[in-house]
Amino acid sequence: MPEKEISFEEDDLQFEEEILRNPYSVKCWMRYIESKGSAAAHTLNLIYERALKELPGSYKLWYAYLKQRRKQVKRRCITDPAFEEVNNCHERALVFMHKMPRIWLDYCQFLVDQCKITRTRRTFDRALRALPITQHYRVWPLYLRFVRAHPLPETAVRVYRRYLKLCPENAEEYIEYLRSIDRLDEAASRLAAIVNQDDFVSKEGKSNYQLWQELCTLLSQNPGSIRSLDSAAIIRGGLTRFTDQRGKLWCALAEYHTRSGHFEKARDVYEEAIQTVTTVRDFTQVFDSYAQFEESIIAAKMETVSEMGKEEDDDLDLELRLARFEQLMERRPVLLNGVLLRQNPHNIHEWHKRVQLYQGKPREIINTFTEAVQTVNPAKATGKPHTLWVAFAKFYEDNGQIDDARAILQRATQVQYTHVDDLAAVWCQFGEMELRHENYEEALSILRKATAVPARKAEYFDASEPVQNRLYKSLKVWSMLADLEESLGTFKSTKAVYDRIVDLRIATPQIIINYAFFLEEHNYFEESFKAYERGIALFRWPNVYDIWSTYLSKFIARYGGKKLERARDLFEQALDGCPRKFAKNIFLLYAKLEEEHGLARHAMALYERATQAVEPGEQYEMFNIYIKRAAEIYGVTHTRTIYERAIEILQDDQAREMCLRFADMECKLGEIDRARAVYSYCSQMCDPRLTSGFWQTWRDFEVRHGNEDTLREMLRVKRSVQAKYNTQGTFLVSQRLRAEGGGANEEGKACRVFLEVDEMQALEQRAAVVAAEAEKDKPQMKEKILFVRSDASRTELAELTLQNNPDEINIGDEDSEEDMEPDGKSLVERARLLSGLISGRWKEQYIPPYLK
Repeated sequence: MPEKEISFEEDDLQFEEEILRNPYSVKCWMRYIESKGSAAAHTLNLIYERALKELPGSYKLWYAYLKQRRKQVKRRCITDPAFEEVNNCHERALVFMHKMPRIWLDYCQFLVDQCKITRTRRTFDRALRALPITQHYRVWPLYLRFVRAHPLPETAVRVYRRYLKLCPENAEEYIEYLRSIDRLDEAASRLAAIVNQDDFVSKEGKSNYQLWQELCTLLSQNPGSIRSLDSAAIIRGGLTRFTDQRGKLWCALAEYHTRSGHFEKARDVYEEAIQTVTTVRDFTQVFDSYAQFEESIIAAKMETVSEMGKEEDDDLDLELRLARFEQLMERRPVLLNGVLLRQNPHNIHEWHKRVQLYQGKPREIINTFTEAVQTVNPAKATGKPHTLWVAFAKFYEDNGQIDDARAILQRATQVQYTHVDDLAAVWCQFGEMELRHENYEEALSILRKATAVPARKAEYFDASEPVQNRLYKSLKVWSMLADLEESLGTFKSTKAVYDRIVDLRIATPQIIINYAFFLEEHNYFEESFKAYERGIALFRWPNVYDIWSTYLSKFIARYGGKKLERARDLFEQALDGCPRKFAKNIFLLYAKLEEEHGLARHAMALYERATQAVEPGEQYEMFNIYIKRAAEIYGVTHTRTIYERAIEILQDDQAREMCLRFADMECKLGEIDRARAVYSYCSQMCDPRLTSGFWQTWRDFEVRHGNEDTLREMLRVKRSVQAKYNTQGTFLVSQRLRAEGGGANEEGKACRVFLEVDEMQALEQRAAVVAAEAEKDKPQMKEKILFVRSDASRTELAELTLQNNPDEINIGDEDSEEDMEPDGKSLVERARLLSGLISGRWKEQYIPPYLK
C-alpha cells in the first residue's frame, strides 16, 4: 500500500515508536493490532501487512491475519472479488507456512465453502505433498468429506484408493461408500480382501463371520453386478469355514442362483443343503427357504398363465411344480430324521423311527435297515444295537421270508456287542422265531448251541473278551433253554440243564425254586430238597430268604411231624444268622410246627425267642401272638410273666397299651390289687398332659373297685407324675398341642407360659412342700380300709365307715367326690396350697396349671 495512504492517530504514536525500536518483536505488533481491534478493516490489514513484511515467518501473525481476512468476507457472496484476495493471501502465507497443517486445513475449508471443486481438490493434493506423512491423518477426513459431498464418484474412488494405501484399516468406510454409489463389484472385491485377512480388525466391531455374512449377502443379492468374483465358490468357502452357520450360507447360495435366474441350480443347492446340514436349526432355515422358493415359483407360474392364457404345456408344468412342492412337504419328517442321524449315526431310536416313517415302502425299509446295521457301532451306540437286527429279521419274517430272517439273526450273533445281554437277546429272539413257526427241535438246537461252552472260557464281566466267549454264562439264555426243556424235552435233559445252571453259579433264587418245583412235580421229593439245599449254599441273606421259606413250607407239607428232628435242624439252620427283618415268619412257621407236631413248651420257647429276634417294630405284634397262644395252651394266668416281659422290653407307647391289657385281664380275674399295681407302674410313663385316657381309665377303675383312700392315692400319684414331667413343660405342651391339632399361634402362646423355667421349678418345689404338710394334717384311720364288694349297698358302706373310724370329725366333706375339682384335688386342699403360695409372695401367673 502506498505510504501516502497511511494515516496515524494520536494513540498510535507510542506503538509506532515501539515498533521502530523493535521491528522484529511479535509482541509489539500484536499489542498494536489488539489496540486497533475496532478500527476499519483496511487499517487493520495494513498493520498485518507491515508486520508480516518484517516477520514473514511468524506463524502467529499469519494465522491471526488469515483468520481476520476470512472473517471479513464471511457473509459476502462467494462471487465477490474479496474472496479471491483472501485466497491470494493464503497462497502468500503458504510460501512461508507450507509445513503448517492448520493453515492448509483452513485454506482447504475456505475453498470448500467457495464451492471451487477443482481448485479445492488440487489444494488438498498440494497439502498432502507439502506436509509430512505423519500429518496426513489431519487432512484426509476433510478431504474425504469433501469428495463424498459432491457427485463425483470417480474422483472419490481415486481419492479413497490413495487414502487406503495409508490407512488400510478403514476399508469398511470405502466399502460402504462404494455400495452407496452402486459400485458393487469393487465393494465385493474389497470386502473379500479384508475377509481373507486374518489380522484385520474391524473398526465397527464386526467379527469375521459378520463380514462373511455381509459378503455373502452382497454376492447373493447382486449376482448381475459382481463379475470379478466367483460368488458361488466364495459362499461355499464360507460353508467349510463357519460350520455353525451353514443354514444361512446355504440359503445365501441358493438365493444367488435364484436371482441369477438359474432355478434348477437353486433347487439343487437346496437339496444338497437339506441332505448335508447337521443341526435342526440349520435344517429349519433351509427347509423354510426351500418351501418359500417353491411357492414363489408356483405363484409366478400361475400369474404368467393367468396373463398369457392357458396352454397344455403350462398346465403340465404347473402340475409338476405342485407335485414337487407336495413331495417336499411329505419328505420333511424323513429329512429331519436324517439330520438327527447325521448328528449321531449311532442313535438306535432314530433308526427305528426312520423305519416307521417308511411304513408301506418295503424297499426303503430294507435299505434303511441295511444302512443302519452297517453304520451303527455297538461300542458307540445310544440304545440297544441288537434291536436293529431283531427288527430287521422280524420284517422278513412278517413277509414270509423265514430263511432270510434266519440268515440275518445268524449274522447278528457274530456282531461284537459291548454287553452279553445284547447277544443273549439275539439268541432268544432266534429261538422264539422258531417256536412261532413250530420248529421246536430247531429252537432247542439253537439254544443248546448258544449255551455251549466255548473253546476259550472267560468270566462274564471280563470286558476284554468278546461277548461270544462269555455267552455261556448268560442266565437269560439258560432260563429260556430250561423252559423249553421242561415243555419239550425229557426229565433227564431238563435236570441236566438245571444242574448245569447251578454248577456255573449263575442261578438265582427263582431258578432254584423252579428247579425244586420241577423235581417235585415228577415226585422226586428228596431231590427237590437237595436242590433247595444247593441253593441255600449258593446264596446269603437276604437273597436266601425265599428259598428257605419255600423249602421249610414244602418240607412241613411233605413230612409234617414224621421227621421232626430233621425239621428242627432245618429251622435252626435257617435262623442261624437270619436278619431281624425276616425272622418273624420263620419263627411263626417253626412254632406252628411245634404246636401241631411237637411240644407246647418248645413252641412257647420259640415265641419267647421270637420276641427278642424280630425287629423292634414287630415286637409288639409278636408279644400279642405269644400271649394269645400262651392263653390258649396254658391258660390266662400263664400270661402274667409274658406281660411283664413285654412291658419291660417294649417302648413306652406300646408298653402303656400292654399295661392296660394286663390290668384289664387282672380285673377280669378278680385280682384288684394286681391290677392296681399295674396301673401304678404304668403311671410312671404316662404324662397327664398327653395321656389323659390312661388316667381316666385308672380313675374309672378306682371308682368301680376302690375306695376313698385308693382314689386319693391315685390322685397323689398323678400329681407327682405331673410334677416330674413339668420340668420339660415347654416341650411337652407343644407336643400336646400338635397331638390335638392346635395351631401355631396356640403353640406359641403355650410356650410363652413356660419361658421362666427356673421360676416354675421353684414354684413346683414349694407346692410339693405345702402338699406334704397338708397330707400330714389329714386325719388318720385307725384300721386299714379293705376292698369292698361291688354289690354292697350304700347303708353297708356307711356303717363300715363309722365302725372303722368312730372318732372322725366331719369338717364339711372336704374330700367328697362332689367337691373334687376336675383334676382330682379337693377344694380344701386347693385352698391350703393357694394360701401357702400367696404367703410366699408368688404372683398369680406363676401358679402351675394343676393348682389353678
